[in-house]
Amino acid sequence: MADAMDGSFTAACVQMRADVAVKPSIDQAIALIREAARAGADYVQTPEMTNILQPDRPKFFEAIRSEAEDPSIPLFQAEAMALGIWLHVGSLAIRIGEKQAANRSYLISPDGEVVAAYDKIHMFDVTLPNGQTYRESAAYAPGDVAVTADLPWMRLGVTICYDLRFPNLYRKLAEQGAGVMAIPSSFTVPTGEAHWHVLMRSRAIENGAFVIAAAQGGQHACGRATYGHSLIVDPWGRILAEADHDEPGIILATIDPAQVGETRGRIPSLTNGRVFRMAEAP
Repeated sequence: MADAMDGSFTAACVQMRADVAVKPSIDQAIALIREAARAGADYVQTPEMTNILQPDRPKFFEAIRSEAEDPSIPLFQAEAMALGIWLHVGSLAIRIGEKQAANRSYLISPDGEVVAAYDKIHMFDVTLPNGQTYRESAAYAPGDVAVTADLPWMRLGVTICYDLRFPNLYRKLAEQGAGVMAIPSSFTVPTGEAHWHVLMRSRAIENGAFVIAAAQGGQHACGRATYGHSLIVDPWGRILAEADHDEPGIILATIDPAQVGETRGRIPSLTNGRVFRMAEAP
């Protein structure tokens, strides 16, 4: 548990393999959250889409609920209280309309209070050369508000998965005092193999911040495969903990907030930035 003498705390990532249905997904998450708490975690983060990974659109909307009716939120609040932890539910699919959802993250205090919620800003919409398409915005409404929240030890910047590819978001969060960035994710295997480690370490290095990234991993019941490899990275870009596989499980690392100030003092890019203009094209 947290060391009151030096201000450090233990962070954990829960690596999951979410199901096509809500109940087995939540049951899996809660079992792993309890395992992390027993291992000494003060802050526990679950991945993006903790409650469901269901590509069939009609079945997806049949399964999910509004925030007021969602059965998992009270369960997670009860777990945070019972375990005495800060529980960061990486994201849940929350119904906000007949055919529209929010990809929403929840930070829950040890008192069971939801102290912050964040809707994923950046939607992954692409048509690949082979004709395959991904349209995250077809089901999800993008958020438009960046969110920070104060943990007892330091300020947290709250993001989700594809946000990772937009470094300006992390710079804004760092400028607002965030010393640790949460990036719960559900990366595909090809993009994970190519970009996961380098982008997570880059966001840490660029901002002199810790990165905590719980991930989905493995072959899901829906047929989708996700990369796994949950990571905790320090402000110098060093990997403190990694799930070097795609199986469900937990990882833990000690987070020392003093490292943020030390690193930003050595490379003060947050204060050295300058306003500039683009030269006109010839």
